[in-house]
Amino acid sequence: MSDAFDYFRAYAVRALCKARSMPRGRMKHLQLVAARIYNLLKKEAAYSPNTQHLEDFRAAQKLEASLDRRRDDGPPAKGAFVPMRPGAEREAR
Repeated sequence: MSDAFDYFRAYAVRALCKARSMPRGRMKHLQLVAARIYNLLKKEAAYSPNTQHLEDFRAAQKLEASLDRRRDDGPPAKGAFVPMRPGAEREAR
């Protein structure tokens, strides 16, 4: 097996695990798309090493990076833990 196969497999597993932990919606769908791209690249790399895969790999990485930025910028997910300052619960009573 080539190194490319192992790298693509590791990226596919990581992207799939990240997608499974996300709530339903567009972001989860796009994360699954990135995982599928890595999985297809893994299958292609298993047959023969090829540098043409790098362009697709970079596109998938760019997609994941944009998803991470979008998730960090957006409001917290429903039911997400939002830390409060100490003593805030006493003021609310």
